Amino acid sequence: MKQSGFTLLEVLVALLVMSIGLLGLAGLMASSMRNNLSASHRTQAIWQAYDIVDRMRANRAVAITATGGYVTALGAATCSAAAPTGTVPQQDIAAWKNQLACVLPAGDGSIAVDPATRETTVVIQWNDSRGTQGVANQTFTVNTQL
Repeated sequence: MKQSGFTLLEVLVALLVMSIGLLGLAGLMASSMRNNLSASHRTQAIWQAYDIVDRMRANRAVAITATGGYVTALGAATCSAAAPTGTVPQQDIAAWKNQLACVLPAGDGSIAVDPATRETTVVIQWNDSRGTQGVANQTFTVNTQL
């Protein structure tokens, strides 16, 4: 008795197994790209936080004054090519907020300084909904002493 079509069935099963494996691989690649984007945004936030801290340390006398030369709140930051104007702290903050808006999606930041202890808190916030699958706002905070 001769059996026919058994090899064709084996090929179909092999194709099914291979296609399931390739779909899994495609899902893994998509997840990897999302995580890579999220990590890139977090890296940019870290660089920007330490950038403004370095700017404040370069102008320490103004940064720790009671008038709060570098104190700023979260607000609507926009990416612009215009050169910042004003005092050195105003220029530093404007350039920093501009850079946040340019390198991070909906990026913005705030700075709080306690003149008595010289403790500084820098908060950077951005929209990471593409990298975290729905959790929109991510925050990175740096606490340091000037």
